[in-house]
Amino acid sequence: MDNSHGHFVWYELATTDMEAAKAFYTSVVGWGTHDASMPGGAYTLFTAGRATVSGLMDLPADARKAGLRPIWLGYVAVNDVDAAALRIKQLGGAVRVPPTEIPNVSRFSVAVDPQMATIALFKWLTGDAEQPADLDAPGRVGWHELFAADWEKAWPFYGELFGWKKEHAETGSVGTYQLFSAGGQTIGAMFTKPPTVPVPFWLYYFNIDDIDLAMKRVKAGGGEILNGPTEVPGDRWIVECTDPQGALFALKGKRSHNGIGYFERAASRDPTDARSGASRRPLK
Repeated sequence: MDNSHGHFVWYELATTDMEAAKAFYTSVVGWGTHDASMPGGAYTLFTAGRATVSGLMDLPADARKAGLRPIWLGYVAVNDVDAAALRIKQLGGAVRVPPTEIPNVSRFSVAVDPQMATIALFKWLTGDAEQPADLDAPGRVGWHELFAADWEKAWPFYGELFGWKKEHAETGSVGTYQLFSAGGQTIGAMFTKPPTVPVPFWLYYFNIDDIDLAMKRVKAGGGEILNGPTEVPGDRWIVECTDPQGALFALKGKRSHNGIGYFERAASRDPTDARSGASRRPLK
């Protein structure tokens, strides 16, 4: 069995303006880029050092007509994409992109869970495929978070599909924040979204060096800060954002100064907010 099964191994941004998104994320996160376009479709790879981190593509025309907005999509490794896609249907989800092969590269499928949060399946076809990255590695995704319509009903779907295991849970003013692991590594959490969040979705946290400088870059690039900065264990801070095209994402990093105001200190001490370390204030 592939030891990457159940781990997030790829991330992809589908957007309405590739060039603008490329400029935004290279500035905010510090990624490099590499053109990987193929006949019939433009595609850009984001890189952190020598590692390829994620992909960038146009939001398909049919998706735009259906009213879908720009989105970050996470791909979870499975041992058999076709079998997993069938299991998604049996568990009450729906397959949006059937199992598809990129010759000599990978096989993938895109689906929604029973509560309509989008998730994707992935399997490398090469024997020397990259293994899941360290969650603390610079420029990589450091946390995965599901805003579910009802996390307790969502859990059986993901536990059965990916073999995830429940870790400890925190209960507070926003309800239960349930951490989960893959292959013994805690990689994310899920909770029931507040009513102000219109639809269930996955939120991905990109590791950066300095949260304050990154926030300035988000604003300068036309993005918006939705929540934060909020302190989390491990001497880290998080912010939740949207890019200029409307895709949701989050950042995780340190602060290089001690200029923390009273209300931020109070928020960081709130024992009812916890994630993986991560204090939680719902997206508005």
